[in-house]
Amino acid sequence: MAANATVFRAELQVSDMDRNYYATHALTLARHPSETDERLMVRLLAFALHADERLEFARGAASDDEPDLWRKSLSGEIDLWIDVGQPDETRIRKACGRAGQVVVLNYHGRSADLWWDKVRNGLSRCNNLTVIDIDADTVAELAALTDRGMRLQCMIQDGQAELYGEGSSITVQQALRMAPTART
Repeated sequence: MAANATVFRAELQVSDMDRNYYATHALTLARHPSETDERLMVRLLAFALHADERLEFARGAASDDEPDLWRKSLSGEIDLWIDVGQPDETRIRKACGRAGQVVVLNYHGRSADLWWDKVRNGLSRCNNLTVIDIDADTVAELAALTDRGMRLQCMIQDGQAELYGEGSSITVQQALRMAPTART
């Protein structure tokens, strides 16, 4: 954990009917002093959307060599690399070379379009890349749930995610910008 990081604990119950994955995760998240509540909660959402017993938080933006979250195989290869925000094209291409699957969760509203226009062509040959935009209103609702001790539930069915916590229900509005292509 980074010095001066604020520690958040979350009990996250995931019911992903699309993948037949049902589990409760006791998570510890370190929020760097420069990180916003929005980014913290999008990292937590990324965990919920891709929950797995081997998925873990990494050093993320503080490191060129690690994503925000990753899942490694039992032999140490990176199966899944997840970055949150608007990573630069070089970082994404490097991740696509190192991991079996790469996911970018972008959540910056209008600047998401500008970022995508800038990197789209350079990423067109990355056939293991998924880019998802999370709606700005959804991110604001998620940030309102931020608490040092959170109890959340996420239900996923037919590609639609709902997050419940502290008397709130949030429908996660997301748009797919890019999906993996078939290898020939």
